[in-house]
Amino acid sequence: MYSKDLKIYNTLSRKKELFEPLNPPFVGMYVCGPTVYGDAHLGHARPAITFDTLYRYLTHLGNKVRYVRNITDVGHLEADADDGEDKIAKKAKLEQLEPMEVAQHYTDTYHRDMDLLNTKKPNIEPRATGHIPEQIQLVKDILAEGLAYEVNGSVYFDVLKYNERGKYGKLSGRILEELVSGSRELDGQQEKRNPIDFALWKKASPEHLMKWDSPWGQGFPGWHLECTAMSAKYLGKHFDIHGGGMDLMFPHHECEIAQGNACNHTDPAKYWMHNNMITINGQKMGKSLGNFITLQQLFNGEHELLEQAYSPMTIRYFILTAHYRSTLDFSNDALKAAQKGYKKIINALRIAKNLKFEQEEGVDIDENQAKQVEQNIQNAYRAMNDDLNTAQAIGYLFNLTKKINSCFTGQLKSAALGKEVFEKMLDRYIVFVEEILGLVEEKADIQYSLLDALLNVYGDAKKNRDYDLVDQIRATLKTNGIIVKDMKDKIDWAYEE
Repeated sequence: MYSKDLKIYNTLSRKKELFEPLNPPFVGMYVCGPTVYGDAHLGHARPAITFDTLYRYLTHLGNKVRYVRNITDVGHLEADADDGEDKIAKKAKLEQLEPMEVAQHYTDTYHRDMDLLNTKKPNIEPRATGHIPEQIQLVKDILAEGLAYEVNGSVYFDVLKYNERGKYGKLSGRILEELVSGSRELDGQQEKRNPIDFALWKKASPEHLMKWDSPWGQGFPGWHLECTAMSAKYLGKHFDIHGGGMDLMFPHHECEIAQGNACNHTDPAKYWMHNNMITINGQKMGKSLGNFITLQQLFNGEHELLEQAYSPMTIRYFILTAHYRSTLDFSNDALKAAQKGYKKIINALRIAKNLKFEQEEGVDIDENQAKQVEQNIQNAYRAMNDDLNTAQAIGYLFNLTKKINSCFTGQLKSAALGKEVFEKMLDRYIVFVEEILGLVEEKADIQYSLLDALLNVYGDAKKNRDYDLVDQIRATLKTNGIIVKDMKDKIDWAYEE
């Protein structure tokens, strides 16, 4: 269809590049998943929705995508460092649970929230703890290459030695000399040869909860190593797309590239994609800053910063209304606008699924109207092909929304578009909303059958001029988020926008 035109911004080259899979039509995509030590928050929703949309769009274009998203359930230490407590183990101590209880609980709640946001499940969802042998083998391989060293049961990656044959910093743009000079104050405080070296394997203290036997003694893998091991196992040493949040670019993804080149002699991925952050008052949202709002709090409205509850589809729509590489600032006004926009889209979707073409005598095809429909469809695809610009695509969908609503009210005759263009408009609209953007109708609490019955009563009350009953029905429906639409020849309802 339009797949040959897809361009994505490659962080590695710092420019938009034509997307050319290594082995078309197969596409391998690895996305860094959550560290499961707490409830998912709005910041977690952005990469999940961004790469879900990419997955959906690549599939829509005819690609066969293997989507791998990991679960980090060990090895991610406090402050993303090589020393300190494991985030999951720390939570386990606080709650007097086994670490795997903590990991399982928050993996389950993450899946629950992702389902509510209508994100598709990845094809493979590996856990770090399930791939300890693969990680140990990688450490052995990097040691054999002479690019790592063992000290007191821990193994560290030798960044300076690697840099003699590779280029540490090529993804993030960090300059090695500046990193070294900026880290000198740490010299002598730890066992690394150089403070910028990072852990491949850490020796576990006796009280450490999560540890495994290795050639270097009991320990646990470094956070960066996990993704190298799991992506290579399921996608190969060199695959198409590696995605994640911009905050993972350094050091996590930079270290992945170094590890991949050290043991596999190639960059892990051809394209590196990073979504930007969600901010609150200009500051990144995150657990470490204590300024996060969990997804469940958003859904039920129970947070001091929230003026009301916002549905999962409102949150999904809110995230899609900004380009994934731009920052997205949280505010109640922005979420209320998203709620209104989502309902406009869904009202038109409901109409599009039921609208039928009607050929009418004396109504000729309006070439201008038909051309506008065709252009909006093409422009929506162009927006998606331009580095997944969902914000622009939604703008073109709103243009189609107006056409669909006009056909429904009779202001625009379907015959004026011609059968082919009319049916293409409805088909592409439904596909874009549901299949590509992943927006679905959140059913009102009141059932359709009851709505139909109430509207029949409403119509009879109008005929009988029983305006008290008319007003009562209107008010009842309004409290359920439904408005009555009176038209010349029919009565219908819509979600209140």
